This record gives sequence, C-alpha cells and structure tokens, in this order.
Amino acid sequence: MASDRPMSSARRSTLLSCALATLHGPAGSISKLDADQASHPGLYACYGSAATWKQLGLGNPPDARPLYVGKAENTLASRDVEGHVGLRERGVQSPTGSSTLRRSLAALLAGERGYRGMPRNPDKPGYFSNYGLCEDHDDDLSAWMEARLRLALWPHDVVAELDTIETDVLGQLRPPLNLDKVVTPWRDQVKTARKLLAADARGWKPS
Repeated sequence: MASDRPMSSARRSTLLSCALATLHGPAGSISKLDADQASHPGLYACYGSAATWKQLGLGNPPDARPLYVGKAENTLASRDVEGHVGLRERGVQSPTGSSTLRRSLAALLAGERGYRGMPRNPDKPGYFSNYGLCEDHDDDLSAWMEARLRLALWPHDVVAELDTIETDVLGQLRPPLNLDKVVTPWRDQVKTARKLLAADARGWKPS
C-alpha cells in the first residue's frame, strides 16, 4: 500500500516505537520465518551472539543491538531469506554480489574462511565493489549465516514510509554492518575489509 500524504511527527514517532519494539523482540531462524510476516514488505534485523560478533572481529557487543538492519519493499521473504541468505537457486551471478550484508560478512570472515572476491557475474566482469564469491564460498557463507544469525521482522505495508522509519531505526540501533544512513565505530573496519575483496575481484582471472 502506498501513501502520498506526508507523515506526521506523531505517526513517525508511533511507527518508530512499534518498529523498535518488534525488531527487539524474539528473533527466529533465518530459514524458518513466519509465513504471514514474511509475505509483507517491512524492516528486518539480523542478530548474532557475542561469539558471532567476536568471530567477525567486531569485539564484544556493547548491548543487544542487531548486526544489520534493512528494508524490503516487496516482501521480506523475497529480499531477506532468499536474497541475503542465498536460498534462491544460484544462477550465473553470485548472490553475494546482490547483497551488501553478505559482502560485509564475507569480508569480515575472509581471513578465517579463505573467501576471495570475484566479479559477481564472471561473464561480464565489472562493478567490483559489488563483488561476489565462487559457488563453494557462497554455499559456505550461506551455511554460516543459517547457523549463526537470527532474524526479526517488522511487517509494514505502507511502503512509502519504510525509508523514513528505517533511517530512524538505524539512528537508534546503530548496527555495525550498516554503511549507509549511519556512522558507527565499526564503519572503517568493515569498509577496509570490503576493499580487500573488491581488489580480489578487480584482479580476478578466469581459471
């Protein structure tokens, strides 16, 4: 549902409170989401344990904040479960090339798991900052995400309001893996790690 009316400050405050309460609620398995919730557009938050934060090199979590917050303007299922988690059938293009969350996770895990960046579409190399991974590494990252991450959803059908509420939520929660709309203590670390995999992709040669 779209709306052309400006959002009032009262509605904005109410929606922010609702989104924060829901996204702070119980997070579930990324492969077993509530079907009704996931059939709507909305916001989502990815959570990891303290051990997961440390594995990513982010240190101890300062509080119960998520690792990442994003929005899905079609449905939460199509954007997050299938896209970010890599549950779609793989085509020519690496799913990591289409997901900023996957690229950040891959960059932070590269040293431990041996990931190397490559063009997201090897048949048409380019857009190296949106690097992908080889199929084996994509599969490994997807399995890691399913085992390590939990997902909370906030369905909201007024798509025109999502961008504003996402911005407000990011300002409140300051997740370490978000690089747009918010500045966090982890921003430079994540960007530096991503540059290394982008350099891999730029120097990639077909075997």
